[in-house]
Amino acid sequence: MNKLAAFLRDESGATAIEYGLIAAGIAVAIIAVVKGVGTKLNTSFNSVSTQLK
Repeated sequence: MNKLAAFLRDESGATAIEYGLIAAGIAVAIIAVVKGVGTKLNTSFNSVSTQLK
């Protein structure tokens, strides 16, 4: 019975899950920013390339 009570009070697993969710959120934000910047850079390079021809 004591082991069951200790298991129910243990929150280390919940903390690990929270850190995982935070890391996933940060990764999604970084991917979105990189994708947006990449599109703008591609447009800029295409414009410069067209003007040089």
